[in-house]
Amino acid sequence: MKKTLTIIFSVLILSNFVLASGFQINEHGARAMSLGGAFTGLANDASAVFFNPAGITQLNGTNFMGGVTLIQPISSFRGPSPSIAESKLEDQVFTPINLYITHKINDDLSAGFSVNNPYGLGTKWDPDWVGRYLAIETEIRTFYFTGVLAYKISDQLSVGAGAVFAYGDVIIARKTSLTPFAGEALIHLEGDGSAFGFTAGLLYNPIPEVSFGINYRSQADIEFEGDGTATGPEQAMALLPTGSISAPLSAPSNLVFGLAVNAIENLTITADIQFVGWSSYDKLQLTFNDVFDENGDKLVETSIRDYENSFISRLGCEYKLNEEWDLRAGVLYDVNPVSDERVDPTLPDSDRLGLNVGFGYKITENISLDLAYFFLRFDERKITNSLESYSDGAAPFNGVYNSTAHLFGINFSYKL
Repeated sequence: MKKTLTIIFSVLILSNFVLASGFQINEHGARAMSLGGAFTGLANDASAVFFNPAGITQLNGTNFMGGVTLIQPISSFRGPSPSIAESKLEDQVFTPINLYITHKINDDLSAGFSVNNPYGLGTKWDPDWVGRYLAIETEIRTFYFTGVLAYKISDQLSVGAGAVFAYGDVIIARKTSLTPFAGEALIHLEGDGSAFGFTAGLLYNPIPEVSFGINYRSQADIEFEGDGTATGPEQAMALLPTGSISAPLSAPSNLVFGLAVNAIENLTITADIQFVGWSSYDKLQLTFNDVFDENGDKLVETSIRDYENSFISRLGCEYKLNEEWDLRAGVLYDVNPVSDERVDPTLPDSDRLGLNVGFGYKITENISLDLAYFFLRFDERKITNSLESYSDGAAPFNGVYNSTAHLFGINFSYKL
């Protein structure tokens, strides 16, 4: 019996311990955000440390930039089929930050530093909803600390590269049925971990009106360490595995190609294509450090995830109205990496279309403000072949997910 409940516990944790497309945050500056994120080929403010480190060679002096993005996800589920009863995600607002510092060391060499939250967000459902055996609460946060150097090889070509230290933490909660015992248990996991990675970029201006950019951000292999707990009927608690848990998890690599064109006077058009290496997340292996198998080895359970590589296409435009005001707009289309069989309420993900608007205002010669609004519409996703079960036995969690999100970004910049 203990082995059976141990496997149930591990499957519950494994199936929720994810960093999929819906948890990847690409909004790391209000200006870039209002361009649909198409900034790799332009990269001419301090947020270039994240978007393309080669771009910081375009900046003179010392530059400071900081801001926050407010993210409000909205999601509902109708089902499980054939039921059309609707359950709604609880209201939450997430606040990923961004901070940048750049300094021009000499005419050719520049340095930069940034703090970002590239993966985060979460979901929270009613503790007694129909999908409570799949998800109640999931929240993931990551902090990436990046230091870069960029070198201007010629007036047309710059390169940049740097090191990344990543720290992440996670909270996961859901319920399980304690058959043959009466009642349910609440499974709760908290953990954190860290990893190292790198970033590199190139910026090329063949003519003054056109620039090309490339940015690569490496995979980060985070070793999460945490504690699992369970609460429920006293007679079953001794049979549920608790204690120390560890799980390696790979945040995917990103490769971005960007273009910026000064189409006409005062108008710049930008475009990016971003490839996300989600195929690195093919399985998740969970080790119970305090639970042992019949051979005396630590119990290890594996969950197959089989994520697919995905891409995001982006298009933006910026119009310089006058010396103080810049007007911006953008659009993006993001292809999700999760197959229909693996979609669950931890991450009600689907392909999504984003519409962006914003503006920049030069307050003084040295201080500027950028604001952006981003509306994200997820394609309705109807699941008919789910491998996720919402009760004991084979009870596929088929149904229809609908999701949207509102994002507001604000940044202040100061130049010395």
